[in-house]
Amino acid sequence: MTVPLPRIVVTAAVVERDGSFLVTRRLQGSHLEGCWEFPGGKCDPGETHEACLAREMMEELDAGIEVVERIMSVEHEYPGRIVELHFFKCTLTSDLRPLLGQEMRWVARQDLHTLEFPAADATLIESLTTNP
Repeated sequence: MTVPLPRIVVTAAVVERDGSFLVTRRLQGSHLEGCWEFPGGKCDPGETHEACLAREMMEELDAGIEVVERIMSVEHEYPGRIVELHFFKCTLTSDLRPLLGQEMRWVARQDLHTLEFPAADATLIESLTTNP
């Protein structure tokens, strides 16, 4: 009998400013370390996607956000886990300040494909770079 892989529900904020998107780099020692990602994180049991995103943005970037709308959801199987990833268009309501020592940058739409993102982000990156 095959043991089902653990499913991890994750939210990510897609924040655009002047044609550039906010991305952060995954910390050493984390799953997919060194990859760039749209900021966010794992949902706690019973937590809504919007509440998760607000909490994660505050914990990681000391940033308030307004969740505008869901962009898309994807599911990706990595070795040892399945990630259910929900991307939301968000706007910032405060300044950013990385709290975990992670790199953070604003990346122009046309340059997103030059960074290494997790495989689960591929559909979003394709959509953002081909449908401005």
